[in-house]
Amino acid sequence: MTGAARRVRLDDVASAAGVSTASVSLVLRNAPGPSAETRRRVLETAQRLGYRPDRAASLLASRRSRLIGLLIDVRSPFHAEVAEQVLDRAERRGYDLVLSTITRRRGEDRAVETLLDSRCEGLLLIGPDAPVPRLAALAASVPVVVLCRRLGEDADGVDVVRVPDTDGTALAVDHLHGLGHTDIAYLDAGTGTIAQDRREGYLGAMRARGLGASIRVLPGADGTETTGIDAARDLLAADTRPTAVVAFNDRCAVGLLDALQRAGVDVPGAISVMGYDDDPLSRMAHVNLTTVGQDTRALGEWAVDAVVERLDGGRAGHREEILAPYLAVRGTTGPPGHRPALPHRPAGTP
Repeated sequence: MTGAARRVRLDDVASAAGVSTASVSLVLRNAPGPSAETRRRVLETAQRLGYRPDRAASLLASRRSRLIGLLIDVRSPFHAEVAEQVLDRAERRGYDLVLSTITRRRGEDRAVETLLDSRCEGLLLIGPDAPVPRLAALAASVPVVVLCRRLGEDADGVDVVRVPDTDGTALAVDHLHGLGHTDIAYLDAGTGTIAQDRREGYLGAMRARGLGASIRVLPGADGTETTGIDAARDLLAADTRPTAVVAFNDRCAVGLLDALQRAGVDVPGAISVMGYDDDPLSRMAHVNLTTVGQDTRALGEWAVDAVVERLDGGRAGHREEILAPYLAVRGTTGPPGHRPALPHRPAGTP
């Protein structure tokens, strides 16, 4: 077996072109100094020999990694879609992307440490759970952009791009109320900032429409399909059911849909279901989920541009970009249907 061909080096180009390695370096960096004839000869020789610059060595010499780190939850289709947009934008801005994932056994702190250990120059964090002081402390050592989460006034030095989640769930309530629903429940997902804002948006929208007496918050531990399945079990066992449910996110909504359909409950005839995020799964024909969406392209592009402004332009201070949510109406919502009456047993019958 023959060995792999040796990589063409800078001194190979210099030798073949009959110039010094310093001249080759200047030409390839488009720096001033070499004559037009020398530039022509070096470029032709480099192309003929198939020379490719050693990017790692160049970055090491400049003490730059040109790496941007992205924190994602590997289980989230929405995070994956944002990651694709971030990667496209980073490459156009001359940076590579390093992904570090949260899993059931790998927490956020460890995932962030991995990005720092990989010499990432800036960090993009999608919906982090870390408290604001910890994020601010991290931003004191490396540029940080938080996506999809409100931080507040204490997050000095942390850039933020997000959709106002209170507006998003209010948009969902508006849609259902416009269809004629008044008994609208909300499927919760824990105590984090994002969960809190989406819950508050639901509560505020219900009260603003005179539906405070119909408020019903279904407890949920997290934003997974299991939360939706558990909520369906509770709804099916309840004496009364809402005519519509707004779920914390699309994953919860998909779990709820699956359990309701397995139980023979008509969606949207008996219960309308809405999600949040407009992730790729919600658009599949067999899911066809009505949902509130976030513009993943705008989120990813703004985040990359913000961190590059700090890295290449030296920008300081704090920036926050607020993007409007949008409504994606599909097949899981409709006007309230007629509920089947419970069987009536006349008094005295067995």
